[in-house]
Amino acid sequence: MVLLFGSAENFTNEAIICEARAAYPKAYFLGCSTAGEIRDTVVLDDSLVVTAVEFADTGLHSAAMKVGEVEDSRKVGERLAQLLPKEELIHVFVLSEGLNINGSELVKGLTEHLPEGISVTGGLSGDGTRFQKTLVFSDTGTAGNVVAAIGFYGKRLKVGYGSLGGWDTFGPERLITRSKANVLYELDGKSALELYKQYLGEHSKGLPATGLLFPLSLRRDPSDPGVVRTILSVNEADQSMTFAGDVPEGYYVRLMKSNFDRIIDGAVGAAKTSYNALGGIAPELAILISCVGRKMVLQQRIEEELEGVRSVMGPATVMTGFYSYGEICPFSPKARCELHNQTMTVTTFAE
Repeated sequence: MVLLFGSAENFTNEAIICEARAAYPKAYFLGCSTAGEIRDTVVLDDSLVVTAVEFADTGLHSAAMKVGEVEDSRKVGERLAQLLPKEELIHVFVLSEGLNINGSELVKGLTEHLPEGISVTGGLSGDGTRFQKTLVFSDTGTAGNVVAAIGFYGKRLKVGYGSLGGWDTFGPERLITRSKANVLYELDGKSALELYKQYLGEHSKGLPATGLLFPLSLRRDPSDPGVVRTILSVNEADQSMTFAGDVPEGYYVRLMKSNFDRIIDGAVGAAKTSYNALGGIAPELAILISCVGRKMVLQQRIEEELEGVRSVMGPATVMTGFYSYGEICPFSPKARCELHNQTMTVTTFAE
């Protein structure tokens, strides 16, 4: 298996892609454009990080689907699950279009049509802070509006995963009174975009990118731990905000802000959860998918969250990954798989 994470420009450079394919002519390829590339404990921009993985006793199978409209997201997930053989399947790693997608619906469609107990992790592709066009790379080539996955098969492979954030909530909790799927119109009967801009103040001039600094905590009721949602786009005409995942009517939201130390602690916590899930076996590979919003907040301290993950993994684990527009993972083993924003998601592998 060859994973490629890089800038959109590098994925459209035929010479580079052909060189990678020539080096591994029999490999399964999977990759995407990013908002930053991870190589060990280094964060890169406008590069292409290539990670080749050879398995001793694990089978692989890939699948890819085109996304037509955002409303098709769940059907795309269902079809992708149907394309993967089920016998001895133990894990699915998925990379998705980052803008023209409802990540929550994609995850539902995928997980509901996989056998019980099959874990799913992955993320949404990125485009820096431009939010214009994202690309997914698979065995069929590079394209926009694509979701691709690799299934892992066999009894020897151990897979661990964990996902944590580290953001603090502030301000009043508000009720979603008007929304449709991942588009939010009203909070407490008022324009959601207007309320959001009031909180952001000067930061509102930089939307949607500055919205990454102030995500929303979304929960159904007080007992729900909730998930984080960040903005993909805003529509001034109808005063709406489009998020990476569902924002259902009747749910509650609160604004969130960054806390440097807690964000880094979240990365360490995700690493510990994914490491411990392997049952004492040291991971040979760790795929890190962290949100672009974390990168914008941490800035020059960004590599501290990678160093935190390295401190958990030990020196021998190969670390690769990228900064994303959304992370796909259960919070912990046996939890329901969900789309997250503003988290560090770590998937570990060992044979």
